[in-house]
Amino acid sequence: MFKLNSRVILLWSVFIFILAMASAFIFHRYELAVSGLLIIIVLTAFIPGWKTTLLAGLLSMIVMTGLLLYFKEEDSDIMRAMLSQVYSLLIIIFTVVVVFYLKRMQQNFALEKTHMTSLFENATEGILLTNRSGQIVLVNPAATKMFSYTSEELIGQFIEKLVPVRFHHKHSGMREGFYNAPANRTMGTGRDLYAKRKDDSEFPVEVSLSHYQQKNEMFVIAFIVDITARKEIEQNLLRQKMELEKISDDIRKLNAQLEGKVEERTLILKEALQRLEQSQLEVHEALDKEKQLNEIKSRFVSMASHEFRTPLSTILSSATLVSKYPGTDDYEKRERHIRRIKESVNHMNELLEDFLSLGKLEEGKVAITVSSFNVKEFFEDVIDEMRTQLKPGQEILFSCEGLGHFMTDKRMMKNILLNLISNAIKFSGEGRRIIISSDNLEHRLYVKVQDEGMGIPEEDIPHLFGTFFRAKNVSNIQGTGLGLPIIKRYLGLLKGDIRVESELEKGTTFYVEMTRLSPEDSSL
Repeated sequence: MFKLNSRVILLWSVFIFILAMASAFIFHRYELAVSGLLIIIVLTAFIPGWKTTLLAGLLSMIVMTGLLLYFKEEDSDIMRAMLSQVYSLLIIIFTVVVVFYLKRMQQNFALEKTHMTSLFENATEGILLTNRSGQIVLVNPAATKMFSYTSEELIGQFIEKLVPVRFHHKHSGMREGFYNAPANRTMGTGRDLYAKRKDDSEFPVEVSLSHYQQKNEMFVIAFIVDITARKEIEQNLLRQKMELEKISDDIRKLNAQLEGKVEERTLILKEALQRLEQSQLEVHEALDKEKQLNEIKSRFVSMASHEFRTPLSTILSSATLVSKYPGTDDYEKRERHIRRIKESVNHMNELLEDFLSLGKLEEGKVAITVSSFNVKEFFEDVIDEMRTQLKPGQEILFSCEGLGHFMTDKRMMKNILLNLISNAIKFSGEGRRIIISSDNLEHRLYVKVQDEGMGIPEEDIPHLFGTFFRAKNVSNIQGTGLGLPIIKRYLGLLKGDIRVESELEKGTTFYVEMTRLSPEDSSL
């Protein structure tokens, strides 16, 4: 809506009011007065503010009431007069509401126009409005400042005036392409754009395009941002990145050199530590061996002095007593002492055999001779040999299962069996059983030697195969503590193993497991 001068509108309103009233009285037409009042209310729409319209509406209703009272005396139809009055009042009220609505629209439009103008004038980005021909229609202050032109110098000029000369031919084609297929977009994606100032200096920009239609004519809005500072920052960042990459490359090379040197020094240090650890290990092993040797020597001297002194004393006393029984009547007494001498000699021979076997094992001079033999016959021969050592009432029970033949070192296996059966006899009382069983499978031979003797204390079982070790409950029984260690060594050579289960006063069971050997396993 257009704003007219309030004084002019007021004069027109007075003129129309006088004309309407005069016409109503001259022609006796109430409607002419109403029409004039409505025109006056409509004219207040051109006067700012709500008061004039409201005042015009109230005065119109007062005037209409007076006119109705005047024309009522001339109208004989009272009902029609009242309806005319109500209808006229409704028309006046409706007209006032319509004028209020028009003023509200005018106010909103003015506010929006103010906002748009403020946005356009105060935008920090440059804004250019061009028509279909590429001529600049509007330009905001930010754009004039950016390009160093005044708005009068730019309006009516083609947009190429702000584009560097070397890009003119490309820009014209791109502009025509945009007009043919308009779309909101950002220009320069993936490439650099440059604009030209009034002094022909160039600067990098970022451009966003939009468009709209008005009266069947298309207009294009260009939003332009000077990105000179951003480009400088990008260039600085790029330069710093290149410098950083160079420094990083130098550091990587230096690190590689240092890592090589560190790795070399580490390898040297590792080898030195390994040699030192090996030396320490060898020293510890030597010390342990020396300690074990000293302990073995000490225990050997103690054991040998005890074990050899007893049979020697027996031999000496028996030999002395034999000389005192020269007569024929003393035959039984002589035989008893001679038997004691033989037993003592046999015991000493067993001691020497154990010492010799242990010495050979320690020196690694024990040779393996693999041969095949009948398991059942072999066990029966060994058991028959041991029957002479049985105590009164003792008996040996034997069972054999599995294959007939087995391959291993027969001599070592015999020593193993003799030692186990001898221990079973020695540590079992009279009238006890010794149960021996074998199970010869395809690649393994399992042997079990079980007695019903005194058993072994549980805490002594882990040490049972140690050199010279004897359980604390057999200290009064002859023995060297070498038999089981020798068995363990033999089984190691024969790829076998041994384990023990025992319970005090109920007996002990040894489980022997041996691997079938081949002739190639023999050693000199």
